[in-house]
Amino acid sequence: MPVDTESLLLAVLILVAAVLYSSVGHGGASGYLAAMALFGVAPAVMKPTALALNVLVSLIATVRFYRVGAFSWQLFLPLIAASVPMAYLGGVLTLPATLYRPVVGVVLLYAAWRFSSPPARPTMN
Repeated sequence: MPVDTESLLLAVLILVAAVLYSSVGHGGASGYLAAMALFGVAPAVMKPTALALNVLVSLIATVRFYRVGAFSWQLFLPLIAASVPMAYLGGVLTLPATLYRPVVGVVLLYAAWRFSSPPARPTMN
């Protein structure tokens, strides 16, 4: 069965997002959402797909960071205690497609702006 060009390009974009995000310890959900939004994937498909990819890539990144000694339980436990309930809340919320796409667009634009803006300079006390 032949693979169409759009599906192949989407898969490549998702792979690139996964590699880049995981290299710094992130899952990459915003990258997956951006790629799927560019290709007009339905919100009902985007949400569970991004979640599944995010969990998988985060797990791989966590294992790799742990193996090289760059994992801190002291930092991990408070983050997981807050993120699991919020992820659940985000998963049970369902927005209509007319609202979902603009919200995702604004969040992705904000993430792009933060990524491209210079980091804040540390202050000396």
